[in-house]
Amino acid sequence: MRSVSRRLTAALEGPGGLRDVLAIAYPLILGNVSFTLQNFLNRLFLTWYGADAVAGAVTGAFVNWVFLGFFIGTGEYLTTFVAQYLGAGRPRRIGPAMWQGVYFAVLAGLLVLGLRPLLGPVFALAGHAPAVQAYEVSYTRTLAFAALPSVLFATLSSFFAGRGETRTLLLVNIASTGTNALLDYCWIFGHLGFPRAGVVGAALATVVSQSLGAGTLLVLMMQRRHRQAYGTASGWRLDPRLFLRLLRYGLPSGLQFSLEVLSFTLFLMLVGRIGTAELAASGIAFNLNSFVFWPMLGMGIGVASLVGRYLGAERPEVAERATHSAFAMSLCYMSLCGLVYVLLPDLLLRPYAAGADPQSLRAILPIARVLLRFVAVYSIFDMMNLIFAFALRGAGDTLYPLLASVGLSITVMLVPTYLACTYLGYRHGGIYVAWSLASAYVVAQGLVMGRRFQKGAWKSLRIIDREAPQAPRFIDREPEPAN
Repeated sequence: MRSVSRRLTAALEGPGGLRDVLAIAYPLILGNVSFTLQNFLNRLFLTWYGADAVAGAVTGAFVNWVFLGFFIGTGEYLTTFVAQYLGAGRPRRIGPAMWQGVYFAVLAGLLVLGLRPLLGPVFALAGHAPAVQAYEVSYTRTLAFAALPSVLFATLSSFFAGRGETRTLLLVNIASTGTNALLDYCWIFGHLGFPRAGVVGAALATVVSQSLGAGTLLVLMMQRRHRQAYGTASGWRLDPRLFLRLLRYGLPSGLQFSLEVLSFTLFLMLVGRIGTAELAASGIAFNLNSFVFWPMLGMGIGVASLVGRYLGAERPEVAERATHSAFAMSLCYMSLCGLVYVLLPDLLLRPYAAGADPQSLRAILPIARVLLRFVAVYSIFDMMNLIFAFALRGAGDTLYPLLASVGLSITVMLVPTYLACTYLGYRHGGIYVAWSLASAYVVAQGLVMGRRFQKGAWKSLRIIDREAPQAPRFIDREPEPAN
């Protein structure tokens, strides 16, 4: 018993231990849980609104994330810049780095708005039912107005995540999520004086809530203590070299995220060719999967922050320990979630049936019940991908994960899924063959990222320019500010 106790204490304590990782990651995890709840309520309300509405919104959301995910993934890469500058004892470079992200967010928002006229032809290519196509187009065109605040929200979050001030992010995320949930209820169904706007109302709720979150973080970043310590006001000028450095390392990271979303968007479009029930069931399964994915994304951001700061402080062995600590905790969480998916599927699906038309769900729920078993299996490997890919990202290794993700998605998932959905159909189990292929892609990606991390080449990488430190080097983590 004493030996077990000593091992547990050793795992918990010290730089890179379980406690060190949790101190930074738990607010990010809880913040992403709130975001997950927001998406769950959004799709739950739309399920009550109509099967065509939720099918169109799910596909529309994936298409939106193809474009938006690219810019958000790039802007969020500032977490690594902030972390490495802090670890290297150069906090005054953080403000100028953040302002490059602000300019990038503005540019991204304008570019996404410029793509709105193309959305109609894109959804027409999918060949979905006319009612579903109408919802897809109206939802995504409205959601395009959320691009600027969404990218800005994610970019400004890097200032707090990279320094370990994650409780602030938790509070802002909760406020944004609460606003979105309330507006969803009012705008989708027409309550409290709002018009009954369906999927358009759901998209407008996202625009408002993301604007609230981004505005709040900008105000907080410009507080006096941050202006003095990190130059958040004096560093407002465009710095071409720093901006290009952000693009050099951030674009592969953003492109990887965007292409992964594109892969699953194409996957959903292919599934939609089998039938609306199969598409809606896949949307519900992905929605329930988000309860696992988004918390792990918070853990991944925490890992990237710690790896970046420990590498900036020239302590790669502690960065490796922090990653392994995060993996151990995430494995326990994922195993429990997998059991719930397998043993209690009806409990998870019950909320969808509470306010929906029983006739429309009769064909959907049996399929969704089976799809949750696929989710239970691939979620463990999805966690591996997140933890190790974010650790590589915290070091600056972003090109290899991009190339691996693209290659695997095409060869393992998309081409075989096209053949399955085109030539098999539902009667011959096409939906389950397609999900088997998607699961194989996630499994392969997790194994590849784990192998890349174990090779250890990332330990010698740095993304910041080399200069003499301006302040004492980071040791463990920056303490939370006093309230």
